[in-house]
Amino acid sequence: MQSELIIKKQRFPSPNPNIELHIVTYMCNGLKIKGLLAEPKQHGCYDGFLYLRGGIKNVGMVRVGRIVQFASEGFVVMAPFYRGNQGGEGNEDFAGEDRYDALAALDLLSAHPKVNKERIHVFGFSRGGVMALFTSILASHIRSLVLWGGVTDMVLTYEERKDLRRMMKRVIGGTPQKYPERYKWRTPLYELEKVEVPVLLIHGKKDQNVSVDHAYKLEKGLKELEKEVTVWYFDEFTHYFPPAQNRETVKRLTEWMKSR
Repeated sequence: MQSELIIKKQRFPSPNPNIELHIVTYMCNGLKIKGLLAEPKQHGCYDGFLYLRGGIKNVGMVRVGRIVQFASEGFVVMAPFYRGNQGGEGNEDFAGEDRYDALAALDLLSAHPKVNKERIHVFGFSRGGVMALFTSILASHIRSLVLWGGVTDMVLTYEERKDLRRMMKRVIGGTPQKYPERYKWRTPLYELEKVEVPVLLIHGKKDQNVSVDHAYKLEKGLKELEKEVTVWYFDEFTHYFPPAQNRETVKRLTEWMKSR
């Protein structure tokens, strides 16, 4: 992979003989950021897939099995760990400055020799939903956007997740009441006019981690702007889908991406 952004590439054991894995170190805003790169071993031209994880720090880390699952569907997948994680420099900013880690990772995919740079998709899970939305707002060269159990509103997250309030006050610098502009800056719902790609929303209505209201707000905002949005809501599921339905949904969403 030829890119001036990558400064180190280290092979990582793959559970799938057809998928090659590397831990890559790349530059973003002067910081060394780490991420996981998965690519089919077979030569060819593939769609790119930017995987944006949820959580923060050691919660919701990038899972090798998940990345390989998507790569096995015929994608080159790049999954940034975000700044300050897994030996990367800087401090994770919970959809603040670390949104640029996602943009730099998108550039890596564009430079990959196996990737069709006209066909790169962005996927966000949980907190990664905000990251994915910002990526689609800031980058013009993506093909589609998928949010699965995705956060879209930071004030709503603060209100819903009492267990995250201390972390959010520390990272963001205070409460939404005291610093509304800081939370607004981290909430992409205010910039939806800049989303120019088809959007797919996947959400379990029993989700206690990220309520389905996040998806409803985004769906409403996109429809008001006459943007293309598809929704798959599941009455019976929480933040995590049972294994069989998870595999089926992965298959369906990757087919949806490839049809865009």
